[in-house]
Amino acid sequence: MVGTVGNVAARSLEDVNEPSAVTEHPYYHPLPGTAWEAVDEAEDLLGAQAPLVTLANWQEDPHHAWSFQHMRELMPSQVIDGTDDPRPLAEATGEVGGIPLPETPWAPTVDSLLAATETDAFLVVHRGTIVQERYHAGMNRRRRHLLMSVTKSVVSAVAGSLTGSGLLDPDAPVETYVPELARCGYAGASVRTVLDMRSGVKFSEAYLDPDSEVRVMERSMGWAPRNHGDPLGMYPYILTTTAARPHDGVFDYRSIETDVLGWICERAAGRRMADLIADLVWRPIGAFHDAEIAADPLGCAVHDGGMSATLRDLGRFGLMLLDHGLVGERQVIPAGWVTDAAYPPADVRAAFAASTNEPYLPGGWYRSQFWFVPGDAGPILLCLGIHGQMVFVEWSTGLVGVKFSSWPTPQNADKLVATIGAFRAIGRACPTLSWRCPDACGPDLTGCPEGVS
Repeated sequence: MVGTVGNVAARSLEDVNEPSAVTEHPYYHPLPGTAWEAVDEAEDLLGAQAPLVTLANWQEDPHHAWSFQHMRELMPSQVIDGTDDPRPLAEATGEVGGIPLPETPWAPTVDSLLAATETDAFLVVHRGTIVQERYHAGMNRRRRHLLMSVTKSVVSAVAGSLTGSGLLDPDAPVETYVPELARCGYAGASVRTVLDMRSGVKFSEAYLDPDSEVRVMERSMGWAPRNHGDPLGMYPYILTTTAARPHDGVFDYRSIETDVLGWICERAAGRRMADLIADLVWRPIGAFHDAEIAADPLGCAVHDGGMSATLRDLGRFGLMLLDHGLVGERQVIPAGWVTDAAYPPADVRAAFAASTNEPYLPGGWYRSQFWFVPGDAGPILLCLGIHGQMVFVEWSTGLVGVKFSSWPTPQNADKLVATIGAFRAIGRACPTLSWRCPDACGPDLTGCPEGVS
């Protein structure tokens, strides 16, 4: 047994849906006859610029650590505008590194956990005040980091906003918004089906199998070099899907569901995703820095994991979720969008319990592109991305946590469960710790000026 959430063991994800064969490029197999077949030989031409990081190897260790902070140099990107009037964030100095983690013997304190989990940046916000902020591996307040599938939760916020304005009906068939979906495996699914990842399409999310559907889709969207016969673009790939079982059954985490959802949102609003995020989410939450989202060869945003953002702005996104969609006096997304996900219908929990994810996040569920696990006094919301990206929101303690990481492998149950446990331990400990404002406002932070950055 390698990890627990609650009192139930969580097994390692490394042997789930991952082939045993070792390949030169575990994420990408160039076909003979393509220019990419000999791409590694080009490194000799670079001299001082080596090592060579390209679409063929950017997800591999150790290149991924650099790539996650430089996505705009690897793929076309679209700007998501921030605001000149950002949400102020109060700051306090304190130390959470010594908080013990008794359930993680290989990382017995928060400090050791951060060191053992390839942390690039780390943020803790307690009841609206930043109490811990760290940067490693070249990260800083201005630098964007790839969110991976945390992007899915941002797209969910767009869907929630469109639902609140009457432009999107979660119960409508997907064909209502994208008629082309009637001729592929998504025919007959509803918007809710893809929001909760319960479609019956044939699609494997086996990250280390270069021939799995998720890797073919990534090649189609330009996340890796295209091979002969790959569709050109994400939406053309979606239209090649076929059905493997009825819709609305077991929960099955597949990135393509978010790409379908993003397509639906764009059609419902008549606008591209980068602008929808900027106008409906990013500026309304008071994000200071522009974010970016990678785009495929057709100029379509990679809805399932292509967004890059700064640490503090992702913390602002978490604060919006903590306050049930409210930022100041503005309801950015309907409160019901968050509460429905946190307290879902019984079949949502049953669909998760029957899935392969139950052993790793026991008692959890997935709703509207958010993960949930039970906490000490209510649910904990999680936005998760491979290689260790996380937003942690716990209403009972008022804690928002953000972690950027560069795990060497896409999935690691030990590190996932331990990171969740660390944020829970911080939330429990915060009321007993003393924080001091850097402007000497006193330990209770009374009258603390709010620093903006």
